[in-house]
Amino acid sequence: MNEKWFAVGKIVNTHGIRGELKVLPQTDFADVRFAPGSKLRMLNEESGASQEVKVESARANKNVFIVKLDGFHDINLVEKYKGWVLKVSEADLVELGDGEYYYHEIIGCRVVTEEGEELGVISEILSPGANDVWVVERPKGKGKQILIPVIDDVLIGVDKQEKLVTVRLMEGLI
Repeated sequence: MNEKWFAVGKIVNTHGIRGELKVLPQTDFADVRFAPGSKLRMLNEESGASQEVKVESARANKNVFIVKLDGFHDINLVEKYKGWVLKVSEADLVELGDGEYYYHEIIGCRVVTEEGEELGVISEILSPGANDVWVVERPKGKGKQILIPVIDDVLIGVDKQEKLVTVRLMEGLI
């Protein structure tokens, strides 16, 4: 498994007795990821065990997707997969438009102000509501985390190759 794999969902429970699974999506492209015929990898993050699977059918249900996997037609066959993560290979990532980024492209980026002041490194992405918020870890002794709202007034540029984000600090952010 030399390829990079990215989480697209977590199996949170079974659904019914016919082998369906409740999957909490961790992707903006759930309709694409869980479409019939999609190939995913199920991974147990504790043991490292993994298995390639193919989606037979899926439907949205409240905040989860009910997913039926090819070859799993009984609750007894899927019970052991509760807590496993569904992943997609890097080759199967959906192309994004301008100004859109995958989490793995942003986490680890250095953040600087438009004046060139180094603020720290993005360690986490929060999605509290209207816009995402990037959590910037400050260098030791420079203070606590900075929460950067991902809005046009603040975000000036993102250079994915250089892993560099340039921001304009609004009053009260620090």
